Amino acid sequence: MTSRTTTSTVTFVYPFLLPGYSNEFPASTYKIFAEDELLTNLSFAAYRRTATHIRIERADVTGRTELRPVDQHDLDLALSQDQSRINQQNNSEAALSPQEVNK
Repeated sequence: MTSRTTTSTVTFVYPFLLPGYSNEFPASTYKIFAEDELLTNLSFAAYRRTATHIRIERADVTGRTELRPVDQHDLDLALSQDQSRINQQNNSEAALSPQEVNK
């Protein structure tokens, strides 16, 4: 069976939680590794996601990292929540000044 691994990076502006882990992950940029397998018996190339991992820098040991499995849906939800918090922060900072309100 043919498989592929793709690497991407994601940035969290705020600390976040992922199901299955009791600790909060700090705001940072993380590498994501996605493993896909080629579906056979199709007339076109298609892949199915088989695993997703996030690379975590170990705070207790300098320079050490570990790959932790994560559900792609949970990761997407955490990223969406982070983006929502960013948008809320930007909207509150963009509130009208008192001079604009009195016009």
